[in-house]
Amino acid sequence: MFFVQLVLGHYKTMSLEKGIGYTFHVPAPCKEEVKIIYADDEIVLVDKPAGLLSVPGRILKDSVFQRLLYEYPDLSVVHRLDLDTSGLMIFANSKFAVSKLNRQFRERSIAKIYEALVFGSVDEHAGRIDLPIGPDPDKRPLRRVDFERGKDSLTLFERIELDEGRSRLRLEPITGRSHQLRIHLMAIGHPILGCDLYAHAQAFSASERLCLHATGLILEHPRSEKKVEFHSQVPF
Repeated sequence: MFFVQLVLGHYKTMSLEKGIGYTFHVPAPCKEEVKIIYADDEIVLVDKPAGLLSVPGRILKDSVFQRLLYEYPDLSVVHRLDLDTSGLMIFANSKFAVSKLNRQFRERSIAKIYEALVFGSVDEHAGRIDLPIGPDPDKRPLRRVDFERGKDSLTLFERIELDEGRSRLRLEPITGRSHQLRIHLMAIGHPILGCDLYAHAQAFSASERLCLHATGLILEHPRSEKKVEFHSQVPF
């Protein structure tokens, strides 16, 4: 049995049998619009604002998916972005597209490109972060690097620029673990600026928002089977 309690602006879920629990963030209402980047009979591409859920949550129901349903009643979710991450999201707009897009995500043939501002100077021009990720039993629902029970997780990165104790990186997650980019960058000593989950105090306070943006998607169109690319301007 579980009960939910509001604690300092967060909802705290407790298990009465096990005596354990965790807190989860209840975001303030997002007033920014969801921008339609592209839409046809098979897919809908949007630019998600930071601070808006991808899909309805436990408490707050406002989300990208919920806002789009009126105009696109056949919409289906095929992937998600974290609450505080902004940028490109793709939805299937038909049952045919659901199958095609799910296969591409499953086979990791869709390239997802992100841009981030991170704490400190990244010395390498490019590299890879290959660290397994699993749940953190002491800080649910957070996750951590776990060499014993974690799942394989791979991120490619390229340094774009250095600027007074911070670095701008191009990121490509090959796997799609929850919080993968946040955890991988924290693990190598360069947490994402504005990250309230994994960054230390100095990195968190360096930005009013999470400096992580999904800037590119490259995929095979479900119907035409032609390669298509979509891009979103980075807002930070």
